[in-house]
Amino acid sequence: MNIVNVNLKVISMPLKSPFHTHLGTVTEREGIIVEVTDSNGISGFGEGVAFSTPWYTEETVKTSLHILSDILIPLLMKTPIKQPEDAAPLFHSLKRNHMAKAGLEMALWDLYAKRKSKSLAAVIGGTRGKVASGVVVAADSLITCLNQIEKYIEEGYQRYKIKINPRQDYSFLSEIRRHYPELPIMADANSSYTLKDLDRLKALDDFNLLMIEQPLASDDIIEHSLLQKELNTPICLDESIVSFEDAKNAIELGSCQIINIKAGRVGGLYEAKKIHDYCQAKGIAVWCGGMIEFGISRAHNIALASLPGFTIPGDISASQRFWEEDIITPEVTVENGYVTVPDSPGIGVAINEKRLKETTLIEKSYRFLKK
Repeated sequence: MNIVNVNLKVISMPLKSPFHTHLGTVTEREGIIVEVTDSNGISGFGEGVAFSTPWYTEETVKTSLHILSDILIPLLMKTPIKQPEDAAPLFHSLKRNHMAKAGLEMALWDLYAKRKSKSLAAVIGGTRGKVASGVVVAADSLITCLNQIEKYIEEGYQRYKIKINPRQDYSFLSEIRRHYPELPIMADANSSYTLKDLDRLKALDDFNLLMIEQPLASDDIIEHSLLQKELNTPICLDESIVSFEDAKNAIELGSCQIINIKAGRVGGLYEAKKIHDYCQAKGIAVWCGGMIEFGISRAHNIALASLPGFTIPGDISASQRFWEEDIITPEVTVENGYVTVPDSPGIGVAINEKRLKETTLIEKSYRFLKK
């Protein structure tokens, strides 16, 4: 791929409103922007989606920066690759650190698609011109939750994810259902339950939910298989699925009926597509999750969600859902509940250089030596 330079920028931006889960509240989002440039001056962009602290996974912005700077980029310098599919096996020698891997791998995909003068969606096999858009409702009070839902309904979102925990689950969902009896809603537990909460979780069958996402431990597959046998509501696995092998094992054990695929969580687009393909063959529904991303990762998600197996609206909301001004142009917008899949080369958006510069905290550049 004739890579001559990799540039890393750590950026930070305040959210327009706090994002609440039982694990904590996010008010400021850091991330890593990865730019890979070839000998023709073409650049591909990726985004490392680890958070500042290890509340979602063990990775953080600081650890991802270390892995990228000291291990992955030197590895890429030492072992040139011909196509982005070569990155995943090359990076396999490093255990886990999937978000660091994904940030660099997805930049390679964007570069590759641009070199081919094709959209990223077309390169990976996307079949949709538009993808259905869902939204996350993450509020610390019921009234705020209902206000958010009302606003998002006006904006046309097609699926609503409600953050729940054992302190407010039934009360929140019953009141939401009272106001919106037909609204397509799901519940995201972020691992806040155990099997001791079986009766509490079974009670949520009352609400005709699309799914309950990750009710049990973030590294569990076995206990989810026991729980799914007791519930009418489909279980969706999120944090438990960090590789193709995890997805295969969960499906074979009957641990879920749905999988949330986040390219950043599983190491990049190559692994995400493998999971998608296996799920499609096994009749398991998939959807594209979100990570409170900036526009670069959001653009990659749009391409991923254009694959045929993504039949449930994903967490691909508009840029303005989180940011006063995003780092891409044009920003992601939702129209009548859908996001248009770009058909221009690569991820189909340009970088808002002014905004990127305003939000950059740290910058590192790595020049590849000519062989």
